[in-house]
Amino acid sequence: MVKFLIRRLGLMVVILFLVSIIVFSLVHLTPGDPARMILGQEATEESLQALREQMGLNDPLYVQYFSWVTNVLQGDLGNSLKDNTPVLTVLLQKLPVTIQLSIMSFFIAMVIAIPAGIVSATRKGTFWDYFGTTFALSGVSVPPFFLGILLIFIFSISFGWLAPSGYVEPWKDFKKSMLLMILPALAVGVRLSAEITRMLRSSMLEVLEADYIRTAYAKGVLERGVVIGHALKNALIPVVTVSGLQLATFLGGAVITETIFAIPGIGRLVIDAILTRDFPVVQGAVLFMAIAVVVVNFFIDVLYSILDPRIKLTGGQ
Repeated sequence: MVKFLIRRLGLMVVILFLVSIIVFSLVHLTPGDPARMILGQEATEESLQALREQMGLNDPLYVQYFSWVTNVLQGDLGNSLKDNTPVLTVLLQKLPVTIQLSIMSFFIAMVIAIPAGIVSATRKGTFWDYFGTTFALSGVSVPPFFLGILLIFIFSISFGWLAPSGYVEPWKDFKKSMLLMILPALAVGVRLSAEITRMLRSSMLEVLEADYIRTAYAKGVLERGVVIGHALKNALIPVVTVSGLQLATFLGGAVITETIFAIPGIGRLVIDAILTRDFPVVQGAVLFMAIAVVVVNFFIDVLYSILDPRIKLTGGQ
């Protein structure tokens, strides 16, 4: 286990190093002058040159990169060009909003997907199987932005049950916060539940054909015990992969959903930063997303061994 953890941590460092190079390069290849953004269009060339020199923008890219990485390792992601607020502070302010949306979306997805996937697999060829398959295909096919707009039209405009947008911190008004987050959580969670339903059904069908499942039935074990106690555990392995990666994506910010529902999370922060060419914020946010994906993948690898002891941690096989 120790060797596995060391190997995976080493791989995480390499991946994050490569990601940092890509993020830094892409942002600096984007047209725009940070010095002019700070001083404005009326700034003189002398003042612009002085600020570029102060910010190190006249240095070679590799010098700028190592300076940036050194600061990042010390917890300094730079300051926003918009209001000079530290990027780390901005991210920490937006993170709780995105975490709330991620948890609610993930919960909705699991509540829908696991029962639907199990029923579709155990009732193959019946109405419930066709219903679950249709739901999965429809959910995967519908774009998140269209589903979000459709939910607003139905539940906000047509029936007036829920507010179409906005956000309130749960510690200020828990009930109102939950009500405001239902529609965006559904927009994200329904799509994920469709993906998991389809994958869980396929995985369950494969597992249910295994010899040990037949043996369990032959011994007189009830169907519920076979499905829940034997088949589901092994069938969840590919589901864990999809769920983990999607959760990492959620933590990185559901860009479209947060924009549609005016949720002040990391996804909307990235969009605003790109539109205003706030390069430090874009760099910090993208780097955070990469870290979230890498860390979640690490825990997925560890979880594999718990769900299926046959998977060797030493080789990942």
